[in-house]
Amino acid sequence: MSNTNRRSLSSVNALIETRDVIALKEKTGNLYESIVVISRRSNQICVTMKEELHRKLDEFTVHGDNLEEVHENKEQIEISRIYERMANAPLQAITEFNEDQIYYRKK
Repeated sequence: MSNTNRRSLSSVNALIETRDVIALKEKTGNLYESIVVISRRSNQICVTMKEELHRKLDEFTVHGDNLEEVHENKEQIEISRIYERMANAPLQAITEFNEDQIYYRKK
């Protein structure tokens, strides 16, 4: 995830808000189609964030057999906290959908 994309996603309000269903319907002409577009984008965001988090945390893995030598790494904890503070994927997808940042088409 690029830095500009992360900044725009971090500006998403992490609190749950009520949404105007009619406004969602107007974008595609069908409420359920809008929900499908948002859910698919949400899944994409989720997979991307998960891959990025695992890639960053893999740098801290120790490939040893000794379970007693597990150390807490402050950088690893900070990376995890950053991802915990981010708005969840459905909220990010709804924000992108409302701001017309999602390209979708019918088959």
